[in-house]
Amino acid sequence: MIRAASEKGKTLKIYATESRPVLQGARLTSFELSNDGFDVTLLPDTAVGISMERHMIDAVIVGADRITQDGHVFNKVGTYQIATLAKRHGIPFYVAAPLSSFDFTMDWKKVKIEERSADEVRRIAEKEIAPTSVSVFNPAFDVTPPGLVSAIICELGVLRKPFGPKINRLKKRLGN
Repeated sequence: MIRAASEKGKTLKIYATESRPVLQGARLTSFELSNDGFDVTLLPDTAVGISMERHMIDAVIVGADRITQDGHVFNKVGTYQIATLAKRHGIPFYVAAPLSSFDFTMDWKKVKIEERSADEVRRIAEKEIAPTSVSVFNPAFDVTPPGLVSAIICELGVLRKPFGPKINRLKKRLGN
């Protein structure tokens, strides 16, 4: 979506979140976008709210690892809080995902969220930053409810609310 908007002549200022604890946003997203010539600013995950409050963000675009038949979006942990803050600040929240992300059979309540190693949170590289005696909750993903999503964008177009019937039509169109 970002490349397509740029090709259409839109001037973009991109804010990428760091995506703790393994820093995919800092290591990958910001690198790739910067390498492609985009104006990118890296935000700590905890700075999303203030950036929205200061009107630095006009729209949010995220990916998805899975989209269920009713429009629940599973993505990297932190997506739900960004969607919630976007809703609070009146900022559209878009999900851009390939058709392969759609799960036409799974009820969103039955999706198991992977929990990752506590050491991803307790350590940075080889440096311990929290005592090993401290418990850690480290989910890899979270779920964003369809009520927080403005639109879902895929190869076959833009899906708007209500998502369930449109995802069902997409399923039929794909022969699933």
